[in-house]
Amino acid sequence: QVQLVESGGGLVQPGGSLRLSCAASGSIFSIFSIYTMGWYRQAPGKQRELVASIAGGSSTNYADSVKGRFTISRENAKNTVYLQMNSLKPEDTAVYYCNIDPPSQTWWGQGTQVTVSS
Repeated sequence: QVQLVESGGGLVQPGGSLRLSCAASGSIFSIFSIYTMGWYRQAPGKQRELVASIAGGSSTNYADSVKGRFTISRENAKNTVYLQMNSLKPEDTAVYYCNIDPPSQTWWGQGTQVTVSS
């Protein structure tokens, strides 16, 4: 059974930082490094969007809205993906999810809420 568990969200002031973590479990992830992993977010009233992705070889891609502020990384030995978010803006407020890229619709976890507000 696949589980993707996100953590690390919270309330932060504009300009602040947060580090999100995503732990992947399940037999399908026995060779975690073969999967391209992504961080997605969904703000109220908006569609879920891909924020950043990282391939098994650690090449990365970012949405224009987060380039230069967010950094995605992975630790294959721990089946874990991270998202370091700096210089946060109110428009970054959303529920953040991890999944493979492209996403499996049956693997979405609970997500972690990020709220950027003064």
